[in-house]
Amino acid sequence: MNINRAKQIISSPKKTTVLYHGVPVWLKNVNEGTQSVSAFMETDPDEVMVLPIDELEEK
Repeated sequence: MNINRAKQIISSPKKTTVLYHGVPVWLKNVNEGTQSVSAFMETDPDEVMVLPIDELEEK
């Protein structure tokens, strides 16, 4: 995935499935400086992870 698509997904009201190594995640914020996103798994919304954008896949 690229940074612009990650931003579009975050700002969209539509639910878009994003996978991180096959696991569905919800994107929260983009960090352009580190090319990463803050995200969480649907099963654990309290645990925020920082993930590299280039390892995300839109399904």
